[in-house]
Amino acid sequence: MEDQPASFSGSSGLSVWQRIAKRCFDILASGVGLLVVSPVILIGWVAASISTRSNGFFIQQRVGKNGVLFPLIKLKSMRTVAGIETSVTTDDDVRITTTGRWLRKLKIDELPQLINVFLGHMSFVGPRPDVPGFADRLEGEDRIILSVRPGITGPATLAFRDEEDLLAGVDDPESYNREVIWPEKVRLNKQYIHDYTFRSDIAAIWQTIAGKK
Repeated sequence: MEDQPASFSGSSGLSVWQRIAKRCFDILASGVGLLVVSPVILIGWVAASISTRSNGFFIQQRVGKNGVLFPLIKLKSMRTVAGIETSVTTDDDVRITTTGRWLRKLKIDELPQLINVFLGHMSFVGPRPDVPGFADRLEGEDRIILSVRPGITGPATLAFRDEEDLLAGVDDPESYNREVIWPEKVRLNKQYIHDYTFRSDIAAIWQTIAGKK
């Protein structure tokens, strides 16, 4: 069996009713969303498969609620390039295909995550799910971030909407991500959980659709 990060056993910042309402909304909205955008996902999958010459779905283990790993589903926008192993992506990353840039620009590559939301791996709004090495290493009160499902969008995601452009402008993107961006994301995600309201989720979804920070 694959090793998994230790579970989080702390207290959630969300009440029981808030968690129930949030999950009910996720199930309903993701179900309707999948019915509506399935043709777009199919077309995107075909385009991604052609551009990367491989299966157009990108599936990667990410850290979810309680530190449990889950398979994140996206459309593949990058190809493998020998010698480049980092999980940090910049806007000028040579691994991004021409088709992939359009999928990213239009956010079509994110649409398959509706499957993750429907299955309960994710929520529409929450801390962005990271690869092992970040969220699973949180300590102390920071581990409250693991008490909620990770989200497709959220305050930290909106604040760093231009993250790839930002990383492209620094000398060491990996260090900058770990030492500057990640701590700020932790702060924003903790604030989101402590100050949570259903209205804040709706606001985050609207800001994401409208392209606002």
